[in-house]
Amino acid sequence: MRKNKVYITIAIIFVLVFLAGNFDYSQLLNLKYFPKKDFKLGLDLQGGAHLIYGADLSNIAKEDYDSSMQGLRDVIERRVNLFGVREPVVQVEGQRLIVELAGIQNLSEAIKMIGQTPYLEFKEQKENYQEVIDNNKKIEESGIGQMEDPFMPTALNGQYLEKAELGFDQTTSYKALVSIQFNDEGAKIFEELTKKNIGKPLAIFIDGVPISAPIVQEAISGGRAQISGNFTTEEAKTLVRNLNAGALPVPISLISQQSVGPTLGKVSLEQSLKAGILGLLAVVIFMVVFYRLPGLFASVALLIYIIFTMALFKLIPVTLTLAGIGGLILSIGMAVDANVLIFSRMKEELRAGRNFSMAVEEGFKRAWPAIRDGNLTTLIVAALLFGFGTSFVKGFALTLSIGIIISMFSAIFITKNFLRVFVGTKLEKVKILWQ
Repeated sequence: MRKNKVYITIAIIFVLVFLAGNFDYSQLLNLKYFPKKDFKLGLDLQGGAHLIYGADLSNIAKEDYDSSMQGLRDVIERRVNLFGVREPVVQVEGQRLIVELAGIQNLSEAIKMIGQTPYLEFKEQKENYQEVIDNNKKIEESGIGQMEDPFMPTALNGQYLEKAELGFDQTTSYKALVSIQFNDEGAKIFEELTKKNIGKPLAIFIDGVPISAPIVQEAISGGRAQISGNFTTEEAKTLVRNLNAGALPVPISLISQQSVGPTLGKVSLEQSLKAGILGLLAVVIFMVVFYRLPGLFASVALLIYIIFTMALFKLIPVTLTLAGIGGLILSIGMAVDANVLIFSRMKEELRAGRNFSMAVEEGFKRAWPAIRDGNLTTLIVAALLFGFGTSFVKGFALTLSIGIIISMFSAIFITKNFLRVFVGTKLEKVKILWQ
């Protein structure tokens, strides 16, 4: 009865291998109703654009730096998603924003895509407003000196924007304007701002350019405002679309740009796969030479492990980068390490005179604590790398962690059931196969 259970277990394993294998490589049998999904390749394998932006936090309180940068990240991610970029990577590192757009080959298009998001801000006049205006007129007439902005920043900017709508000013020949609505927090700031500046201009700036400076007649509650200017209808529509896509909470400037071509990515992928295949073959040869039949079973279990792992990478999905492939290859070594421990313990049990069935069970039982502790410590380190590392380090840590977890299943469960098949057979008596 126990042997039948082993056979059923192995049959289920191979059914899962068949399904996972076809999911990994759907062209294998090209089954009609079988789900088809591509691997998600990172920037270094697929090619694309790598952009680094610096954020201007000079007008932000230090305690609000983190929230402002996270808000910036959310807005940029929403923006590039709106333009159809698949799975963008947008990360914050201090006061820098790193944007990776896999599959984008036109670098100028990518930069334009990010730069189209406007920075909306409201400014109030400085205390020496009239003096600055007069000085600016003199500078403009003489052409000597540098003009000064008569307005100063306020706490109200695009991060509080809830929505923008196209409208028309019925009092001025139906000129196009943009009506904006702030969220609850923004509405309170706007009300306080208009209350403080009754009878004074409140300037509206987009990307540092003054659009309009209406005079505040009374305190405005409800958080609604209008942006008017010499807009054409099309310009107003574009502004509405961009504002709804997300007005930046802080201004940004492009620091670094890099384009990774698809040819370079293809070469990297091919070299990585070649290294992985050669490494796998070397491991298989080593296991078969030193551990004979158990080594062959371990090699089969290793292939099954790779099929399951790649299927899981597709299913999650995991973004495959060079670092991620490195983590996968390393986890293959960890999987073999578990089998080496198990087979060494089995040999000791067989040499001590135990029968084959007892040697298999005891071998796995004695090897388990070392396998558990070794893999657990690696998982802890991988978790720390994932928590505190950059994008490439995170990719390495994630693929390594997934690989280790599946490798433990492969080494303990699959290999063990393969060996159990030979319990009670004539082959268990052939010592050269096991020792």
